[in-house]
Amino acid sequence: MADDEPTRAERLLDAQAKAVRLFAEIEGRGLVAPGEGERAVSDRIRDLANELFGTTRHWHKRIVRSGPNTLLPYRENPPDRVIGTDDIVFADLGPIFEEYEADFGRTFVLGDDPVKHRLWDDLPKVFDAGKRFFESDPEITGKRMHAEVERLATEAGWELGGWHAGHLVGEFPHETIDGARVESYITPDNDTPLRRTDKAGRRCHWIQEIHLVDREGEFGGFYEELLTLG
Repeated sequence: MADDEPTRAERLLDAQAKAVRLFAEIEGRGLVAPGEGERAVSDRIRDLANELFGTTRHWHKRIVRSGPNTLLPYRENPPDRVIGTDDIVFADLGPIFEEYEADFGRTFVLGDDPVKHRLWDDLPKVFDAGKRFFESDPEITGKRMHAEVERLATEAGWELGGWHAGHLVGEFPHETIDGARVESYITPDNDTPLRRTDKAGRRCHWIQEIHLVDREGEFGGFYEELLTLG
């Protein structure tokens, strides 16, 4: 039997809280460090999730990207890269906690580059402004939400790095996300309301995904978490 809506919301928030703790441990244990390869860091994060929570499944591929690789959207699979001493790195993880999906992304800046630190500062600001915009409009569509995120990114002096700014999330496996189904994403082609129910009659919950890039500087940053809860 499917969980009721308050339970679904509680379990999605609990999954995200575990992801927050996982990222705190990643930082606290210094897993993202100069001289480490991206794949090696990703594997250590996988092992850490298992150590902390018994997590052995991730609903999408684990992503750890550094330097120029941070410009690339999710679907790309760049060659492994060694993290540098004055680098920027982001991790995008989708662990499954007790059959509920988390989708969480954060950025790490190594060194003192002021532009990279400005990007790091702007990521949560753009996310929070986007969330306030979502909350202000009960009828908001994916198209309108994407346009506002793009406006916020431009206003802050960055570009969006991908073709969408978020997607559905839920029980594993949630309603199929398909690249051909634009209603599953916060994208310029999605004219459907984000506040709706899925085919099973469950409330749709969304992740907001902020990928900001500096094309000239050849780096980007990432910030991702629940949009509809929290």
